[in-house]
Amino acid sequence: MVMQTTKNPFRSIVSKMIVTKEGKRLGFVKDLTFEVGSGEIINIVVKDATPYTKNLNLEKISGSEMLIPYNSIIAIGDFVIVSEEDLV
Repeated sequence: MVMQTTKNPFRSIVSKMIVTKEGKRLGFVKDLTFEVGSGEIINIVVKDATPYTKNLNLEKISGSEMLIPYNSIIAIGDFVIVSEEDLV
């Protein structure tokens, strides 16, 4: 499957709700981490992680902030949709 690449300005992604393709809420986009040399996006920083999210095997960076690998994103629209299978 090839992901269609459309440019989304950073400000249009921040604060969007993150959900799995099954509709489970994970939290909201706080920030992105990226590789400085190439500019490749590595992770989404999740704020206000839900109790469900805290049970997933995600890297924690602070009390309620976690990292979701950018390659688990399926689509970005009204929500950021991720594949839960890619998170485990």
